Amino acid sequence: MMGLWEFLTVLILVFALFMLLAGIFTAYFGSGKSRMIGVALLVIGIVVGILWVVMGLDSVSVIDVDLSDVVWNAFLYILSGVLGALAAIGVFLVAIMKS
Repeated sequence: MMGLWEFLTVLILVFALFMLLAGIFTAYFGSGKSRMIGVALLVIGIVVGILWVVMGLDSVSVIDVDLSDVVWNAFLYILSGVLGALAAIGVFLVAIMKS
């Protein structure tokens, strides 16, 4: 059962992080209505992340999951995934531009 809590923690925290990043990007580069949507995304990301951490502190200690370890591993997985995707995109762009 511990795997389920780790999965949900990573899922919710990644969702919150990407909502936060999408909100910052949209609020900064958007104009008018899209800027307001960016602010809403930003707020949703902050609220979801904070709520999951606050609500998860009690339940995580009951099932003996180290939240800091889960978050650190999630960060490393996301970072490696993003770097792998960027490397693949770079190779693709070089291949397309050379042809």
